[in-house]
Amino acid sequence: MITTKYVNYKQVLNLSGHHLIWISVWCTLIAVLFYFFNWQWMTIPWVPVALIGTAEAFLVGFKNNQAYDRLWEARKIWGGIVNSSRSFASMVYAFDIKNEEIGSFDLEERRKRIVYRHIAWLYTFREQLLVPTEWEHISHEDESFKNIDHKRNRLIKAGFPDYGRTPIFLHKYLSEEEFELQSDYKNFATFLVSKQAKEINDLKNDKVISEFNQVQLQNSLNEFYNFQGQAERIKKFPSPRQFASTAFVFNILFILLLPLGLVNEFAKLGDWGIWTSIPFCITIGWIYIIMELVGDYSENPFAGLMFDVPMLSICRTIEIDLLQMTGETDLPEPISSKNGVLV
Repeated sequence: MITTKYVNYKQVLNLSGHHLIWISVWCTLIAVLFYFFNWQWMTIPWVPVALIGTAEAFLVGFKNNQAYDRLWEARKIWGGIVNSSRSFASMVYAFDIKNEEIGSFDLEERRKRIVYRHIAWLYTFREQLLVPTEWEHISHEDESFKNIDHKRNRLIKAGFPDYGRTPIFLHKYLSEEEFELQSDYKNFATFLVSKQAKEINDLKNDKVISEFNQVQLQNSLNEFYNFQGQAERIKKFPSPRQFASTAFVFNILFILLLPLGLVNEFAKLGDWGIWTSIPFCITIGWIYIIMELVGDYSENPFAGLMFDVPMLSICRTIEIDLLQMTGETDLPEPISSKNGVLV
């Protein structure tokens, strides 16, 4: 997630700098051919170019609106996880009935085990959401673009040491037996929630909590399943490619036609107008590219890039809150933004 109030030039160039190069080359080439070789046959009237640009603006606007909906829904899902996690942990520590057969020390250990397992679920779930899908930018088939996005991902990991430490967190918050079970489950996060349900049911059977308390705790676990399913729906179902790909193709078509219509209009101002068309052509084309890229990257909020929902920061916030509920005093530091990015 970008945290700076205004996007600085480094972030803009990081996103679209290579696109700026080919747009500049194309617009300059058309102006040179028109001026030095008098290739007026290649120019086209401005009206059809303007019509294509207007249609493309509507299409890109629709795409960006849908991408923002996916991004904001992902953030609401993790916001719900924050609230439900706090409620779940507070209920774990609030619900009990007097049972002399259960010692207070044993009960405290069982409560802490449940809370610790939930923290492990948070980091496991985050790690599963970061697994690339074939339509995300980090899995791009074009090697040049793939390298750019992998470089962005490496820079993010370098700036946040805890980014790749999920195995360490799991080893800290899970028993050795549970930790070794990771390879046995394709969806380890789902297993951890089911393990929580069994543990809570055992508390009810041992008469540590009432049946009503068990139902409330189980409802919280059901909420976590709902949140997990909602996030996996966004992760595993792409924004319909017929919209995303069409917008991209039309954008390229418009930018290719743009200098052919613009140079003819500026040529009416004289020879100097031909060269003046270059910066205007670059600016207009770059604006359309930026609009396209903003929507293209925003539609995948769990892609491991700087446009993501800051899952690591949210997990750390929940971790701190839950550890305090258990009475821990040695707390990890919150995740702070680095270079205008929070993950």
